[in-house]
Amino acid sequence: MKACLAGIVAAAILVSPSTTPAEEPVKGPPKMVSKSGIPYKPDSDQAGPPELLSAIRSRRPGGKLWNLDRMLLQSPNFAKGWNSMFAAIRSQLSLAPKLRELAIMSIGVLNRAEYEWAQHEGEFLKAGGTREQLQALRNMDSAGNDTKLFDESERATLALTREITNQIAVSDATLKRVRALLPDQQVVELIGTIAGYNMVSRFVVATGVDPE
Repeated sequence: MKACLAGIVAAAILVSPSTTPAEEPVKGPPKMVSKSGIPYKPDSDQAGPPELLSAIRSRRPGGKLWNLDRMLLQSPNFAKGWNSMFAAIRSQLSLAPKLRELAIMSIGVLNRAEYEWAQHEGEFLKAGGTREQLQALRNMDSAGNDTKLFDESERATLALTREITNQIAVSDATLKRVRALLPDQQVVELIGTIAGYNMVSRFVVATGVDPE
């Protein structure tokens, strides 16, 4: 009898609404100091020039400044150039969004920039990526040779991303491979995207930007 009652109680706990895994964790107030000790600017109208804040907020869901923005705003002029460049990369290029996001996710792994990975995981899925591909990207040694999960243009993008990130110099074979698949405009855009998000990863790691 006691064993039966214990089982009922345990089952009730498992299905209790207060313990359901679907609940969203309660978020605390925004962090004011990064892991590096450099403070963030507040998410307010005092964080920077009005025109700059408006331009940054227009790119963010709900107009909320990200921790990255709040760090960049320590230097408004730098933040202005950054915002213009990445606005172009994210929405003004002819490069396929999936290849862009594939490169970004790969850089997050190669440079151990978890902030970059966290911010772009949803973007990768929205661009047509899959959960299986995300899991595979955690092992860059094998992802580039995975013909089941990645097509030739995606594997070529992974090879290019890896060489630019780890070696800077790109082999003739890899560049030829990419150029056989993409028009030169998109090749330049892909190289620029990889270079740009390498900058992002190095910036967020060095300044200690925390995930939201």
